Amino acid sequence: MNVEEIYIQAGALLEGHFILSSGNHSSRYLQSAKVLENPATAEILAKALAKQIQASGIQIDTVCAPALGGVIAGYELARALGVRSIFAERKEGQMELRRGFEIAQDEHILICEDIITTGGSAMEVAKIITELGGKVVAFGALANRGFCRRVGSDITQKPNCKIPPNIPFFALEDFDFPMYEPTDCPLCKSGSTPIKPGSRS
Repeated sequence: MNVEEIYIQAGALLEGHFILSSGNHSSRYLQSAKVLENPATAEILAKALAKQIQASGIQIDTVCAPALGGVIAGYELARALGVRSIFAERKEGQMELRRGFEIAQDEHILICEDIITTGGSAMEVAKIITELGGKVVAFGALANRGFCRRVGSDITQKPNCKIPPNIPFFALEDFDFPMYEPTDCPLCKSGSTPIKPGSRS
C-alpha cells in the first residue's frame, strides 16, 4: 500500500508554506481529515493498521481516540479490530472522558490518532486512562510525522517524542518533513507568507 499516494490523491498532502501546531514552519502539511472524509478509504487504511496490530499479538480491549481529529480513525480502527471505540475530548483545555464512557480496571487500551507528531495529545489521554485504572498497551496512527519511532521503521526517534519507548507505536507511514523555526525559515526569507490550516488555528 502506498500511503503517501493515497494522501496525495485525497488532497491531504498539502504543498506550500504552513504554520504547524508547534509554531514551526514547513513546506508540507498533512490534513488527514481529507483522507477520512471518504469512508471507503478510511476503512482500507484502518484495516491495514489493524493487520499490523493483530500481527503483534497485543491484546486490545478498546480503542480510545483524542477528539476531534482522532475520532474517525479510532472508530474505524476499533471496527477493524472488533473492539469497543471511545474518545476523550477537551473541556476548558483539559482532556476528559465524558458522555458516559468508562474504563474497567486493567482494561487494555490502544490510543489512536489520525496523525501523531510528538504524541502530546495521546499522552494526555494515556494519563486519564491510567488514572481510571486502564492499561495503555499501544499507540496507533494512520500517519507518523517522524518524531516518534513506529514499529517497523528505521527512523531515529527525536528527543521531543513524548511516547514512551517501552509501549509499541503502530502507524502506516512516516512523513518526516523539514521544519523551520519562524526566525530561520527559508520560505519566509524568500518572501512567502505562511498559513495555518490545522484544526487548532
